[in-house]
Amino acid sequence: MSADEPCSLSEAADAVKAGLISAVELTKAALDRARKSQHQLNAFIEIEEEQTLRAARQADDALARGEATGVLHGVPLAHKDMYDRAGFVTGCGSKIRATHRATQTSTVMQRLETAGAISIGRLNMSEFAMGPTGYNYHHGRALNPIDPARITGGSSSGSGSAVGAGVVLAALGSDTGGSIRLPAACCGVVGIKPTQGRVSRHGVMPLSFSQDCVGPLARSVEDAYRILQIIAGPDGEDTTCVAALQLEPLTEDVSHLRVGLLGGMFEQGLDDVVTSALETCALVLAKEVKWLGKAATVEMPDIAELANVVAMAEAGTVHFNWMQKCPEDYGPQIRMRLSQSLAIPAPIYLRALQMRSVLLESFLTVAFGSADVLIAPVMPFLPPLSSEVDVGTSARMNTVVSAMTSFTRPFSFLGLPVVTLPVAASATDLPIAIQVIARPWREDLAASVARRLERCLALPAFASLSTPRSAA
Repeated sequence: MSADEPCSLSEAADAVKAGLISAVELTKAALDRARKSQHQLNAFIEIEEEQTLRAARQADDALARGEATGVLHGVPLAHKDMYDRAGFVTGCGSKIRATHRATQTSTVMQRLETAGAISIGRLNMSEFAMGPTGYNYHHGRALNPIDPARITGGSSSGSGSAVGAGVVLAALGSDTGGSIRLPAACCGVVGIKPTQGRVSRHGVMPLSFSQDCVGPLARSVEDAYRILQIIAGPDGEDTTCVAALQLEPLTEDVSHLRVGLLGGMFEQGLDDVVTSALETCALVLAKEVKWLGKAATVEMPDIAELANVVAMAEAGTVHFNWMQKCPEDYGPQIRMRLSQSLAIPAPIYLRALQMRSVLLESFLTVAFGSADVLIAPVMPFLPPLSSEVDVGTSARMNTVVSAMTSFTRPFSFLGLPVVTLPVAASATDLPIAIQVIARPWREDLAASVARRLERCLALPAFASLSTPRSAA
């Protein structure tokens, strides 16, 4: 096995444990890809070469001593710039925290380290995770490895870019309104937004404490789920991370599962290519599961706007002191959004929170009344051009950005688990992705159906470092 050959997380870890390749060799190859791709992708804020190689040598030494190894022993990963590691900078894609060194390590990073994974650097992101396009005033935007003229999606832009290009096999992102699912969709990879409360947020930059989720992006459903299995579970450091239903393993047999297509608001304004991709999924799933066709439609208010009200009101609370002390250190777009968030009346915020439980009960009763799993598009159109959403350059920016998140925000607001995966390619080889949604705590069902669909469709990888297009 060559260090440059694409493989799964388990194949990489098994190769290290079997002595087919050392952790140092595997890590050097990832660092080389990161360095060489940086001028193409701008996926990293910092590549941590010295610390990374030290960790890889320690992994090889531990293996030589016969010490117990984790399921990702010696495997190099990279993560969004918002996860604390003691002694390292956690910049959150911002100027305000650009030199902030953490004094503790986040629970999710501790769990990955215990599993043997090695972090090679901090990945680019929308400033303070606020922005679905991936735009960053301070660090520039991470580029889409499939077509650099298109957005990566945000806010986990560097995660989508690095995983999509094959720099690393997986990366952590975060999702408050679509920030894992949008980059996964735009960059042709898999993303998992878990149930609210499934994964600890201890030591993770906050944005909206009632909607923030930590989750993985990877090049396959199985790899993404493997990361989720490692980082999930209750944590005494985070009281919002609950000891709910255990995360079950994936199941090969999905024939008993009832799967339906969400209609109503989720079929409004779809481009023909998205409609065609959904039809293809329906044809495939009809042979694999108990296909229900169109699921029962749930009549709802503007749930995406409710989600935005909650997210922005809570973000305003997080950033209140900095907005008072150093507003000039924010990028103009983020400063404007935070200024508006401070004007959201408390009754409006509280009313939105009150509506959540009512809407969730209605959704579970109606949409999931006869279904175990639901599918819906991620976006109503192909990944937009950067020129359509660049701040101050496009009159369509607000319209496009609002439409981008209209299908992802509802599931953040309701706290439901979602797996996003590419299911088709456009005539110009751009990915078209769907969301696979399950009831709370049933990530296993969503991921099992997604894996079956992934295997049946057998799409090739959308990008690698050898195939990105030049920017138009």
